[in-house]
Amino acid sequence: MPKADPGKLSRRERQMMDILYRRGRATASEIHEAMPDAPSYSAVRATMRILEEKGHVRHEEADLRYVYVPTVPREKATRSALNHLVETFFDGSAGNAAAALLDASARSLKEEELDRLAQLIEKARHEGR
Repeated sequence: MPKADPGKLSRRERQMMDILYRRGRATASEIHEAMPDAPSYSAVRATMRILEEKGHVRHEEADLRYVYVPTVPREKATRSALNHLVETFFDGSAGNAAAALLDASARSLKEEELDRLAQLIEKARHEGR
């Protein structure tokens, strides 16, 4: 089975994976019903087959239906996708990515989120020395 690379998913594939991560497991029909602006049911099934070939999901048979389950923990998939985003749009600079996120959402950050960010920055300063 190929190694899954969560950073290289199409928009539809990411939508389907998000549904699977929220539910833990789902049939193609359940995924289809949960999708906004869903493609055809057969397109969902075909995409699930592609995700399985890429190593992102596996299936189990239950009541003559395939039930899909993610093969990569959500945290690992999140890190990989974020790394891909940083490499693609910010020339590998986590600092530039963080600055862009802060510029875009500074007004909506809660006090505890700002405190957490300050702690992470302080930790990075100490570990970098």
